[in-house]
Amino acid sequence: MSQTTPSSFDPSQVLVMVLAGGEGKRLYPLTLDRAKPAVPFGGRYRIIDIVLSNFVNSGLARIKVLTQYKSASLEEHIARVWRLSPILDQFIEAIPAQQRTGKMWYRGSADAVYQCSHVIEDEKPELVAIFGGDHVYKMDVRQMLEHHHLKKAHVTVAAIPVTRSEARDLGVIEVDPEWRIIGFHEKVQEPPTIPGNPDFCLASMGNYVFQTESLVQELEYDAQLQDSRHDFGHDILPRMVKTGQAIFAYDFGTNLVPGEEGDGRGYWRDIGTVDAYWEAQMDLVAIHPEFNLYNRRWPIRTGVTHDPPSKFVFRDEAQARVGIATDSLVCHGCIISGGRIHRSVLGVGCRINSFSEIEECVLFENVRVGRHAHIRRAIIDKDVEIPAGVIIGYDADADRRRFFVTDTGLVAIPKRAKLDSYL
Repeated sequence: MSQTTPSSFDPSQVLVMVLAGGEGKRLYPLTLDRAKPAVPFGGRYRIIDIVLSNFVNSGLARIKVLTQYKSASLEEHIARVWRLSPILDQFIEAIPAQQRTGKMWYRGSADAVYQCSHVIEDEKPELVAIFGGDHVYKMDVRQMLEHHHLKKAHVTVAAIPVTRSEARDLGVIEVDPEWRIIGFHEKVQEPPTIPGNPDFCLASMGNYVFQTESLVQELEYDAQLQDSRHDFGHDILPRMVKTGQAIFAYDFGTNLVPGEEGDGRGYWRDIGTVDAYWEAQMDLVAIHPEFNLYNRRWPIRTGVTHDPPSKFVFRDEAQARVGIATDSLVCHGCIISGGRIHRSVLGVGCRINSFSEIEECVLFENVRVGRHAHIRRAIIDKDVEIPAGVIIGYDADADRRRFFVTDTGLVAIPKRAKLDSYL
């Protein structure tokens, strides 16, 4: 796939602010001890790695990550893994909530940026890219910046085309034929469609590019309003539309990521629930995954470890003691010791012992599965030891008496849970 890199803006004049302060309540118990962007994904990554990789791969390397709830794990990960070159004026730094503007924590996405506006004053960028820190997608951000430049926009909002039925549960953007935004609609039964495409609507991705001057003015005005939710999607952007400012939508479906095949274009997942998170993980183990971890031209970056390669041992087929994994991702340091794995994602350092079977599961770091255990459709957080003979995922009623179970029957076991107390 050929592609010309946009050159009408200076990357050194773009400041990135990643919003990573949300609680992630709907991802409980995976967010019991960590912020949502710090939740593991794809075995060896964190969700935040996907977002940061998009920026670094796009040549944008002046990044502040705004944190708040249960941020220790996230801040440690950023400090240890994401070290860029200060001699080139590159940085990725976490900014914890500091109550700089009063005795209050972040009251909304706009207030989070307002309370950290000293960073904007210090860096003096021409553009500020404000993105969420907890979605799964690939995006060459340079193309959105080029669109912003060509439209001479005050703000550009990334939007993804969705069907009309999907749009009824989402925040929808209304645009004119030039894709200038003329309205916002939240979960309406008859959402406005894309001009010339009556079968699709535009859903906001919560990713924005602002002219710095416009952003600072709007944040200062919004901070004085007592009845504001201090949220970009609910307050800032609708007010800018009403006052006639140039706000345009950017079609994420047109974004071309180097090295990506056609199926991967437009892939975006809001993994706000346990079920959505599990489904996104299952996407990874497809034969031709839409979200491809193996694109060397657009790598998902993270830290390195000194764990050894994965090992698969025993081939006693007569006794069904075979170490085997099919349609799965198995990270380094894992030992599959006579157990069977199918359509699963195993984090670093897991051990699956003999005669056990794991199907459609997501195992975080250092999970141990005892002999003769049978587990399916489960997410098991780090440092959990599954006793021998345990059966999980085959009887929803029995599982609900012992574990957290979603409405679809998906089991989620929290970090360092002592399963003896559940059984």
